Amino acid sequence: MHAHAFDQYHYQESFIHRLNPRIKVLVTVGFIFSNALLPDGRWLAFTASWIFLLLANDLSHLGLGFTLKRSFVALPFAVVAISAIFSPQGEPLTEWDLGFIILIPTDIGVIRFFSILARSWLSVQMAILLVATTEFPDLIHAFEHLRVPRVLTTIVAFLYRYLFVLTDEVYRLLRARESRSASLPGLKHGGKLAWRAKVAGSMAGQLFLRSYERSDRIYNAMLSRGYAGHIRTLNPHVMTKMDWLTLLFAVTLIILIQLIGWVR
Repeated sequence: MHAHAFDQYHYQESFIHRLNPRIKVLVTVGFIFSNALLPDGRWLAFTASWIFLLLANDLSHLGLGFTLKRSFVALPFAVVAISAIFSPQGEPLTEWDLGFIILIPTDIGVIRFFSILARSWLSVQMAILLVATTEFPDLIHAFEHLRVPRVLTTIVAFLYRYLFVLTDEVYRLLRARESRSASLPGLKHGGKLAWRAKVAGSMAGQLFLRSYERSDRIYNAMLSRGYAGHIRTLNPHVMTKMDWLTLLFAVTLIILIQLIGWVR
C-alpha cells in the first residue's frame, strides 16, 4: 500500500502534536474565518496572522518554513481572482489595449486582488499545518466530537481510505502492463494511438471492477472485525487544562487580529 500518496501526517514530539484534535480544528477554522472577515488592504492584520502562523509552525517543531514551502502549490488557483484587478471602483492606474478589449486596472482592484491572495495563502498554510500535525482518524473523531453529522464524517473517512485502495490498484495495473510490454533493444515498441487508447480504456474498466470488488471485500472484513459505523482510535481525546488554555490564547490572538484589521 502506497501510504505516502495521500497521507501528509508528520510525526514529531511537539506541543501542537499533543494538543487535542478538537482544539486544532477549532483554531484552524477560526483562523480561516478571521482572514476571510478582514477588510481588503489591512496589511498589518495580515502580517499579524502570518506571525500567528509562524508561532504555530515553531511550536510544531516542523520548521518555520514547513507550511510556506508547501503552500505555493495553491497560489495558481488564487490567480483565478485576477479579474478583481479590473474592478470598476477606484482610480484607474493605466490602460491595457489588447486589440479586441481594453483592460483598465484600478487601485482598489489591485488592493482587492492582493488581499484575496494573502487570505488564500495564509488559510492554505494553516490547513496544511492541521493535516501535518493530526492523524486522519483523530481528525474524523474531532469532527464527530464537534457534532458534525455522522453521515458526513463517515463518507469523508471512507473516501479518504479508499483513495489508497484505488492508488494501489493503479500501481498493480501499471506493473502488469510493464511485465507484458517487453521490447527488443533498438526497436520501437507499442502500437499506434488507437491501440494505446484501447489499452488505456481497458485499464480504466479493469480499475473500476477491481477496486469495486476489493472495496466490497474490505467492507466485509471490517464488519467481521466489529465495525459499527465509525472508525475507532486508541487516543482518548480528553480535554485537559492545557487544551482549554491554548484555545483561550488562540481565540484572544484571533480577536486581536480582528481589532488590528478593523480599528484604524
